[in-house]
Parts: sequence; C-alpha cells; structure tokens
Amino acid sequence: MKQLITAILCTLLLLPTSVAWADQSAAITEVNINTADAAQLAKGLKGVGANKAKAIIEYRELNGSFKSPEELTEIKGIGVKLVQDNRDRITL
Repeated sequence: MKQLITAILCTLLLLPTSVAWADQSAAITEVNINTADAAQLAKGLKGVGANKAKAIIEYRELNGSFKSPEELTEIKGIGVKLVQDNRDRITL
C-alpha cells in the first residue's frame, strides 16, 4: 500500500511539469524565416528538421533576407507543399 501511495504521489508531482512542456510547444505559432535560428526553424515549422533548418540558414546567408515565403522553394528539399503547410506560421 505504501508503494502505491508513493507511486501516485510521484505521478502527481510530474503532472505540472508535463503540462508546462506542452504549453511551451504550443506557444510557437510564427517563425520569422529571416531571423530564426536553426532550432526555432525546426521546432516552429512543420516538416522542417535539423537539415532543412540548416539549409534555410545557409541560403539566407548566401542570398540575403527572404522576400517571400515562396522563396523557400529555391532550397533543395523544400517544396510548395511544405510552404503551403506552414503559410500561417511563416513571417518575414
């Protein structure tokens, strides 16, 4: 019985932490593709992982700021669908 109570208390103590983490992931709604670092790009854009985020930054460093979200399609591995899926998240 003592072990059961201990297990329940430990579970209850972890709940607020789990809720806080969930709130943080939902907090990112917009990503500025001209200023975001690789972690922000990967976390904030659907379908963008570490490699695509790195490619976005490399493209930006070589070509300057993005003029439109569609310019992302110039990057290998990023197509129109990815831009469309993130239209509401991308800012300039």
